[in-house]
Amino acid sequence: MPLIRGCNFPDDLFYDVAHHAWYHALGDGTLRAGVTPVAIALAREVLVFTPRRVGKDFEKGRSFATVESAKWVGAVRAAFDGIVVAVNERLIERPTVVNRDCYGEGWMVVVRPATDGWQSDLVTGSAVGPAYEAWMDSEGFSGCAA
Repeated sequence: MPLIRGCNFPDDLFYDVAHHAWYHALGDGTLRAGVTPVAIALAREVLVFTPRRVGKDFEKGRSFATVESAKWVGAVRAAFDGIVVAVNERLIERPTVVNRDCYGEGWMVVVRPATDGWQSDLVTGSAVGPAYEAWMDSEGFSGCAA
């Protein structure tokens, strides 16, 4: 698991670096999705999580969820077109879970991509480290809090 400036990135996930989202293929054509530690660091602390409803379509670059912190409200943007097939109800009730476990209990939604090429704009494996280092350099991001 790459650790880049205090931010961890599991090897088996696909990352949308520009939108700080991750995707995990579940083996049945669906993907579990959430946000990276970078998104958490930028928001400071997620306080509210509002996903799209189950059955709702979303488009690439558009929101499949909204998160709010004390000073910020923002969209969790999709890397491809798809449909929401499940939401993390526990996260709706206790959104602060994502702050301490964004890859586990803090997952956000399960989605079904509209096409087979959903991963074409995402990075995974050994490409994650260099991609996030480049983004951090370009944005002056010092890293995730320990």
